[in-house]
Amino acid sequence: MKKLSVYTLLLIATVVSLVPFYWMFINATHQSGEIFSVPPNFLPGDSLVDNYTNLQGNINISGVMMNSLIITVIYTVLSVLFCSMAGYAFAKFRFRGRDQIFFLLLLAIMIPSQVTLIPLFQMMVKLQWLNTYQAVILPTLANPFGIYLMRQNMKAIPDELLEAARVDGCGEWRIFFTMILPVMRPALAALAIFMFMSQWNNFVWPLLVMSDKSMYTLPVALSTLVGFTRIDYGQVMLGTTISTLPIMAFFLLLQRQFISGLLGGSVKG
Repeated sequence: MKKLSVYTLLLIATVVSLVPFYWMFINATHQSGEIFSVPPNFLPGDSLVDNYTNLQGNINISGVMMNSLIITVIYTVLSVLFCSMAGYAFAKFRFRGRDQIFFLLLLAIMIPSQVTLIPLFQMMVKLQWLNTYQAVILPTLANPFGIYLMRQNMKAIPDELLEAARVDGCGEWRIFFTMILPVMRPALAALAIFMFMSQWNNFVWPLLVMSDKSMYTLPVALSTLVGFTRIDYGQVMLGTTISTLPIMAFFLLLQRQFISGLLGGSVKG
């Protein structure tokens, strides 16, 4: 009975979690007027092609999707690389001021991102980077949380292993790319998921530095569908569905490494 009650609660929680997604997917196939019909329709409709055609005509969904993919993929790869390099330096190297710099890094995590918007925007104006990919990618590339996460995970690697590699003649770059990164795959997967989601859903900063509609990312473009007069909820639901699918696919792709990282951390205590 105890197991039955636990499974029942888990089943209820699963249904509650999945119903909004199902409702979004179903409404993406209906016209705007059909979404608020009474009783509600829980079956797919026949307006998916019309909604996509209208969405393509209004915001060029394929173009903004490509912009988001380019920005997010480049940001995720570079951010994971730089954060892992910085985390390796903080965890395994001894240099003057290391602890003080890391303390300042922890303080940077506590600073609200809204505080840095104005100085960063002024910097982008001086560099003439407005309406460019680098204006969205570079300012937040070295994420303090990512550095902290990688540093904490890399501290678990034995120093004796690195010393043995150095005695055998391995340089620091070879140690990092051939020994450290393969061992850190679960942590890298967790960090990649976090960075991918944060950049894919980033709205405020791309809205500030992107004034050209051809450079819009997906969240910014979707926000233009909500006007002051008429809102086509069929297009909104379809656009939201399209923006959700890459995140789900990326998580499913890395879920094995992500889950093994969680389990590995729990075993190590």
